[in-house]
Amino acid sequence: MTIDAPHAAGRHPDTAALAAAIGARFERLPLCRWHVIVRLAIGAVTFFEAFDQLLIAYALPQLRAEWHLGTGQTTALMTVGSVGMLAGALLSGRLADRVGRVKVIAVCIGVSSLCNLALTLCTSPAPFMTARFVQGLAIGGEVPVAATFIAEITRTHQRGRFVLLYELVFPAGLTAGALLASWLGPLLGWRWMFALAALPGVLCLVIARYVPESPRWPAAHGRPRQARDPRAAIEEKVETTPGDPLPDPAPAAPAAHRTEGAGGLRELFSGRYRTRTLVVGVLWFTGYFVNYGITSWLPTIYGTRFGLDLSTALGYSTVTSCAGLVGCLAVALTVDRAGRRRTVIWCLGASALALLLLGLLSGGSAIGVLVWTSLASVFLFGANICLYLYTPELFPTRMRALGSSIGGALNRVGVILGPIVVGAVYADGALGTVFVTLAVVALAGSLTAAAGAEETSGQRLEDVAP
Repeated sequence: MTIDAPHAAGRHPDTAALAAAIGARFERLPLCRWHVIVRLAIGAVTFFEAFDQLLIAYALPQLRAEWHLGTGQTTALMTVGSVGMLAGALLSGRLADRVGRVKVIAVCIGVSSLCNLALTLCTSPAPFMTARFVQGLAIGGEVPVAATFIAEITRTHQRGRFVLLYELVFPAGLTAGALLASWLGPLLGWRWMFALAALPGVLCLVIARYVPESPRWPAAHGRPRQARDPRAAIEEKVETTPGDPLPDPAPAAPAAHRTEGAGGLRELFSGRYRTRTLVVGVLWFTGYFVNYGITSWLPTIYGTRFGLDLSTALGYSTVTSCAGLVGCLAVALTVDRAGRRRTVIWCLGASALALLLLGLLSGGSAIGVLVWTSLASVFLFGANICLYLYTPELFPTRMRALGSSIGGALNRVGVILGPIVVGAVYADGALGTVFVTLAVVALAGSLTAAAGAEETSGQRLEDVAP
């Protein structure tokens, strides 16, 4: 069927067939310079959102001293941004499925940048927490929608490698934030860290002006005219890059094998998608519970438990973040061969083993904590980055952003509860128990993936989730 046929009501008579036709046209597009440019543009946004997310952990030691914060206030300052991210993830998914992916991404980066400016002006915990909550809305909204967009503009062949090389910008942003904070924080103070993080706000204008909407989105809503223009523009750019005409699209899968659900939460928690939603929710929760349970408290643990000065404590924490980046790169290069399911199972399982050994054997020295948390982070970061690829593949275009945002929301629940649980256990001085607890949670995630995760490698998006 043609995707350009007019329809008087503005809705296509066969939405599933239209979406299949768009998907078939994308499958013939070779990965080229246009894909890389768009990946870099969206990647820059995600990079700085990750940068913003981590800065609080490195500003916290100075904020505690400057504002004389107790344990409860410290925990609140650490987690309020994550509460905002939880709400932002839930809101943005539904919004992106209604108004489009690119608009949501552009607005989120603009709001996040303005909040960084507001943070530099704060002189007490209350306004600081307010600005962090609003910034959390933007960060939590941008990340899952960006992952959805990148997945939708990529064909099946080597989709895992392409998407995860983009997703590397998130841990790279975390690492850059750690490196900058460990140098700039002691030198100039926490305000300068947030001031520099505000500069990338200009990216919202670049994204809104130069990045086209995913044609899969209007196609899933039965809007052939809105799908035609960005589709034609993308094909023209891709065709001119290698200089060869594009091949004809392969026949789309028969319409009888496809469904035309209404989308929304009701469909997300019914039929084939119920198990997928529950499984990825558990994986997002456990992976980020453990990840942030470790990274959020490491600078404080190094200082209070082992007596390290601020610069050394931040440096040790940066090593752990860099180790996680190595794990992300390894997964990006191997996930198409190893498969999504096996990658998550083995990475979470290996991180559980490393944390268990740390809790039982090596928690008595700063070097021991550094070595074993770094090893655990290699696998944790690898499992978590794989979820950014895996989750959008499990849901159809009509609710792909919503499904991804549910994962993002459970991610935020883990990010909130991980530091709280670690803080509560650590308050009793039981450092070994902290790492054993985190090992148990990581193992629960690995077993959940083994029991309920489906493999999606090598399958078209429209076939995995009709």
